Amino acid sequence: MITETFARRFAELAKSFGEITFTESGGMGRSYSKHGQWRQWATSAQSLIRAAFGDASPHYTNFVSLYTACQGSDHDVGALGAVFRSASEDFLGGYVFDVDLRVSGEVFGDFVALARKSLSEGHKDVAAVLACAALEDALKRFAIANNLLIADKTMQEVVNALKTSGLVSGAQKSLLDAMPRIRNAAMHAEWVKLSEPDVSSVIGFVEQFLLSKFSGG
Repeated sequence: MITETFARRFAELAKSFGEITFTESGGMGRSYSKHGQWRQWATSAQSLIRAAFGDASPHYTNFVSLYTACQGSDHDVGALGAVFRSASEDFLGGYVFDVDLRVSGEVFGDFVALARKSLSEGHKDVAAVLACAALEDALKRFAIANNLLIADKTMQEVVNALKTSGLVSGAQKSLLDAMPRIRNAAMHAEWVKLSEPDVSSVIGFVEQFLLSKFSGG
C-alpha cells in the first residue's frame, strides 16, 4: 500500500532528523549543522511531504518557505523539523484521505498520455490496451477508496456498484455505460470491434475521471 510506504518513510526521516548534529560557530551562541547533512535530510523530507500532501498544502508550502530561507542554524533547522513533525502526525493520524487516489492518478495519467500518443501515431490497438487498463484500475481503486466491496468483481460489476452508490452521476454515468464493452474488446484482442473513436472516448473519459476523482483538489 502507498500509505504504508509513506508511513515507513516518515518514520525513517524522523529518526534521521534526530541524528543531525550541530556545532557552535561565530561565538554568538549559535549552532550550525553541516550544509550537506541538514540539506540532504530536508530534500528528502520536502519530497515526501509533497508526495503525501500535494503542492498546495500548508505543510508543503510552509516547508518550502522555511527551506528556502534556511542557513543551517539550529533555529532554522528546528523550524523545518517542526513542520515535518506536523506533517508526520497528520499523516500517521489518518488525516490525509486522498493520498492513494492522488498518487495513483499520477501513474494513470502517464498511461493515458502514452495511450493518446500511441493513438496519434496510428497504434490504435496499443492505445486501447493502455487506456482500458488505466480505466479499469482507476475505477477499482476509486471504488475501494469509497469502501465498496469489489474484490474479484468484473469491470461491469464495478461500474454497477459505482452507479448504485451514486459515486458517478450525470454525463459521467452515461459515458461509463459504454466502457465495459470497449474494455472487453481491447483485453480480448478483438480489434475489429474497436474503432479509433472508441479508443479516443476511453482516453477522454479517463482524463476527466482522473481530474474529477483523483486530483486531490
